[in-house]
Amino acid sequence: EAQEIIDVNGAYIAPGFIDAHMHVESTMLPPTSFVQLTLPHGTTTAIFDPHEIANVLGIAGIKLIMDDAKGIPFDAYFAASSCVPASPLETSGAVLLSDDLEPLFEDERVIALAEMMNFPGVIHDDEEVHKKIKMGLRHGKVDGHCPGLRGKELLKYIAAGISSDHESITEKEAQEKLDAGMQIYIREGSAAKNLEALLPIITPENAHKICFCTDDRHPADLRDEGHIDHIIRKAISLGLDPILAICIATKHVSDHYELNDIGSIEEGKFANLVIFDDLQSPNPKQTWHHGKLVADNGNVIEIECTTDWTIAKDSVHLPSSITQESFAIHVQSELVRVIGLIQGQLFTEELHLKTTDEDVLKMAVIERHHNTGNIGLGFVHGFAFTGGAIASTVGHDSHNIAVVGDNDEDMCIAATAIADSGGGQCVVSGGKVLAMLPLPIAGLMSDSPPDVVIEQQHAVLKAIASLGCPLDDPFMPLSFLPLSVIPKLKLSDLGLVDVDQFTIVPIEVCP
Repeated sequence: EAQEIIDVNGAYIAPGFIDAHMHVESTMLPPTSFVQLTLPHGTTTAIFDPHEIANVLGIAGIKLIMDDAKGIPFDAYFAASSCVPASPLETSGAVLLSDDLEPLFEDERVIALAEMMNFPGVIHDDEEVHKKIKMGLRHGKVDGHCPGLRGKELLKYIAAGISSDHESITEKEAQEKLDAGMQIYIREGSAAKNLEALLPIITPENAHKICFCTDDRHPADLRDEGHIDHIIRKAISLGLDPILAICIATKHVSDHYELNDIGSIEEGKFANLVIFDDLQSPNPKQTWHHGKLVADNGNVIEIECTTDWTIAKDSVHLPSSITQESFAIHVQSELVRVIGLIQGQLFTEELHLKTTDEDVLKMAVIERHHNTGNIGLGFVHGFAFTGGAIASTVGHDSHNIAVVGDNDEDMCIAATAIADSGGGQCVVSGGKVLAMLPLPIAGLMSDSPPDVVIEQQHAVLKAIASLGCPLDDPFMPLSFLPLSVIPKLKLSDLGLVDVDQFTIVPIEVCP
């Protein structure tokens, strides 16, 4: 006999949804604020890779996130960040070796080595990379990150002990990885949207090898569209069986990570439950965590944050020598290498264009951790705004200051403005700051309530739209342009990066 009987009036009950891989910092919110947006959408568990804050503050940053996640009505698991920095082609705030990461596994919430982005290091037998992988295997799983990797190199990567990947963007690529034994995480976030392209690989026979993840999700999208529930609804609308979609979002993740207390509704497991009415379009009405009602019709229980973020609030150091001239690019050749944005993807193109061509804007990445004075300069195509600049301290994965603009004055003012505010995102035009989203926690997250952060984000998006930018959120692609491990052309504080060649290349195209 139950102590209490709750009548759900014929509704459906599913296990609490699980995000197989995400960076909570990319929501611009710490865990205590993040769950205020996700619990109403049925997410009760996530595997966090805190490598964003790790690249700024090292182990101290990881521990801040882990401490903030203690005591919240949410099962927060962690993967120890494997690539800090992501590559030697950028300057991060910290360098983490296997010996630095090993003590993290003393916490039972650390269940994996996070995405091994340095796939060239795996393939070419880098000793420290393989030491990290072996450490991860001793304690749990090793997550992967191998965009575009195929053939024998893919097999060598998998043979090292890496069991998953969330970077596939085509059906053929995902199928090859699936056939080789990998767990495929289908990513549908705010920047990269791969669900529609990858859905055809799913069959009832192989679905146990599929999980859903968001990787990076913005706060307004979490509040207004949803989290894992959004992916479930979209997958069903595209033709996936609803039961299969829910299994992929729950049991398949828990099975992969051997999280035996969650992932299904059965005796002996935690009562993480989602209540909804329509199996064809699951919109959570209630969310239960460990048998307690934590969200009811959009209202979430009160969650208190007691984390002291002091050490994370002095992380942006702009060289005093920065002037307008710092953003000047002097070229002799007619053609230059230009980073070409690809809508909805983290991949970019390498374009050869004239600096005077339409929609060729300047870009700069300024090192902000050690006052090195490093400034990488280049050009980018796809933002298509005029008369201003945008800047952000969210620049994966080293999170240096990234600036895009069509004039040196506004670019300089934008970089200075976000440095003065301790980090964030801003829009400048005509020498004036039009809008600012402050992110004082490591230049990545806000300590303001979620609704305030969403309001501030709307303000910067409205400001950049007023300059003619056609992108819904240009700060999201901007945040990935410094990422030197996803092809093809990126920009770090050290210069223009050809990711396929894994080297710095000149801006000018030689005849």
